[in-house]
Amino acid sequence: MDESNRVNPVRIDYDGPVRLYSVEAIPGAEWEALGLVQGSVVQSKHIGRDFMAGLKTIVGGEIVGYTEMLTEARAIATRRMAEQAEALGADAVVGVRYSSSAIMESAAEVLAYGTAVRLR
Repeated sequence: MDESNRVNPVRIDYDGPVRLYSVEAIPGAEWEALGLVQGSVVQSKHIGRDFMAGLKTIVGGEIVGYTEMLTEARAIATRRMAEQAEALGADAVVGVRYSSSAIMESAAEVLAYGTAVRLR
């Protein structure tokens, strides 16, 4: 695959104090679970991009507009989850997971969730 054709999607990173981990436990750390936290977003692309994506399905290949949409949606959901954990007084979120589903044609929900923890 020609990497020069790939798009570098815009990132909306969370830069707050809560650290995010995909592992279920932080090695060597003692912590108290504060509860489930989640962030979600339903995102869509405008009709022009949707039309171009439809054309792309005929010839094959990456649908860059949808790649960008889902990358942005994951970043927003992640930030919302981390901000919810921060509001609980958490130091970290463990077991971070993502889920997505189609809500309607050209719109998708992305959900980020995990367990907010306070380190001891």
